Amino acid sequence: MEPIAISARPDGEWLIVHRCGTCRAVHVNRVAGDDSERELLALAVRPLCRAPFPI
Repeated sequence: MEPIAISARPDGEWLIVHRCGTCRAVHVNRVAGDDSERELLALAVRPLCRAPFPI
């Protein structure tokens, strides 16, 4: 399972979106207390770094 994005619930809880490397299925898991904050922020800003148009 590869983390591909971050999502947020209306109550502010963050979720990690994963994609299976074999079957390409997408799953969503809640952020755990021991998840790296640096990696979570890197996933959150990834769309800004890879914009589909010039910024």
